[in-house]
Formats: sequence, C-alpha cells, structure tokens
Amino acid sequence: KPEASASAAPLAAPDVAKAPSTPAAKMSGGTQQEMAASKMLFAVVGYATCSSLMLVMNKVAVHVLPAPSFVLLCQLFSSWAAVKLVGCCGCIVVDDLEWNKLKAFLPVSMAFLACIFANIKTLQYANVETFMIFRFSTPLCISRADYVFLGRHLPSARSWLCLVMLLLGAMGYALTDAAYVVRGYMFCGLWYFIFCMDQIYLKHVTSTVKMESNWGRVLYSNLLASLPLFFMALGEQEAIQNASTEALMVVMVTVVLGTAMSYYAWLARSLVSATLFTILGNVCKVVSIGINVSLWDKHASPFGIACLMFCLVAAYFYKQAPLRDAPADLPK
Repeated sequence: KPEASASAAPLAAPDVAKAPSTPAAKMSGGTQQEMAASKMLFAVVGYATCSSLMLVMNKVAVHVLPAPSFVLLCQLFSSWAAVKLVGCCGCIVVDDLEWNKLKAFLPVSMAFLACIFANIKTLQYANVETFMIFRFSTPLCISRADYVFLGRHLPSARSWLCLVMLLLGAMGYALTDAAYVVRGYMFCGLWYFIFCMDQIYLKHVTSTVKMESNWGRVLYSNLLASLPLFFMALGEQEAIQNASTEALMVVMVTVVLGTAMSYYAWLARSLVSATLFTILGNVCKVVSIGINVSLWDKHASPFGIACLMFCLVAAYFYKQAPLRDAPADLPK
C-alpha cells in the first residue's frame, strides 16, 4: 500500500515535518494545524454551551417533574434512538452494533451510572458548595493519571499553578457561600475515585476503539446506559402519570440538549487531554452557577462572584500537557 506509506511518512520522521522542504509543504502543515485548532474550538465551545445550559435545564426538569431516573432515561434513550434513525436515513454515518465495541463501551456506561449514584449519595452527606471543592480538585489527580496511563507529560509550572488557582477559587466561593459541611467520607471518596477513573477510561476509549464517526460513540454510550434506567424509572410511575404538558415539554428540551452535549462531549474528549476536559466541565459548573444567580433568588456575594471569575481566568491560562511521543508540529 504505497499510498498509506506515503501518508504515514511525516509521523515516522518528525524531523522532516519540522522543516518542510517547500513552501507548499509549509502551507499544507499550517493549514492542517488551523483546521485542527478550528475543530477543537468547535468541540470545546459546543460542549461548554450545551453542558452549561443542560445543568440549568436539568434543575428545571426535576423541579417540574420529580422523576430524575425517568428524565435521564428520556435523554439517553431518545439520544441513541434519534442517532440510529438519522443514521438509517443516510444523513449521518453511524457505526453498526458490534460485539467488540459493545464490550469496550459497557464499562463506559457502567461508570457513568456509578458516578451518578455516588454523586447523589455524596450530596446526601455534603452540601453542593462542598461538593464543588471536591470536583475542582480532580484535575490535580487526573493530570497525574494522564502522565501515568495516557502518555502525556506532566503539566508545566504555569499549568500546575492554574490548577491550584482553580481549586482555590472554588474554595473561596464555596466557603463564603455556605459553611463547609461534609459527612460520609466513604461516599465522597467513592465518587472521587469513580469520577477520576471514568475520565481516564473514556479518554482511553476514544484513543483505542476505532469508530467510523463520532456519532457511533453517542449511539453506543447512550444505548448501554439507558438499559438499566428502565428498571429504575419503574419506581417513579406516579410522578410520570401526573406529569403536565409543560413538564414534558421541558423534558423534550433536555433531550435535544442532551443529544447535542453527548456529541460535543465525545468529540472534545477525542481532541483534548482528560485533564483539560475535566477543567472544561468545571468551567461549565461556574457558568451554570452564574446563570442560577441571574435567574433565581440565590445571590452570591461580591467576593463569591470574584472567586468564580478567578476560576475562569485560571482555566483560560491552563495549557494541556503534550503527548510524550507526539511530533512537535502536530496539535497536542
């Protein structure tokens, strides 16, 4: 296959890629980097927008329809069903169901549901502000796991400082907004472990499981995660039967947002490190807090607002660690 050998040559010989011999080669390399940067920006902005809105809409959804398992089931089931239907129409490329891929994505779905369960149990023993501190400390752990398991360098001194600043900003907001309250350290530790391992394994899946398109990841992850929720939703029949038209419309909005967020999340995971993706999730939490402050009667103090802005500044200046074996001219 001479064509494949020719296309792989720049990867095998990065010193050639560093010094293109012709102006056309230089222009081609620059164009590839610009396209990669544009794709990354598209994924990051899309994920951040959908995730921030999703956090707020989920709060509205479980308020008007107190059946969280049913709401989540609607989001996951509708997502994979819509992707499969549109794929059958030929509008998008969707992977067929294959046993090897099902085995790879089964831990993804199980970890997703386990993380939600541990999240709920943690919030029974710690308030939301305290949980925010736990959440914002995870990039410090995941950056080490990126180095050990995923072949990245350790963060630079500037990036380490940004991670610490991100945690300090979250602590400043949480400790001024409410008292530090935590009991049941077992569940807090369980959530922390599951969440960190989930972020690492999901990045591993995007790097090692070959898919025909990003929509295939959306199909597999949502399909497998929705199956156990059928049984969990059976205990919410009374709330479902009494649901109003307004409540169902709100759930439909979350379904659309959930499908878009799933697509952007998988796309972003494939393009950035696990640590940077976790930071993006934390930024979405900050944005959703800002939306909550604007829409509802929960008003943060000026110092609390300043702490949230401090978090955004820290996230902006963070630079993800490059892969240890990546050519210098390729996006990292």
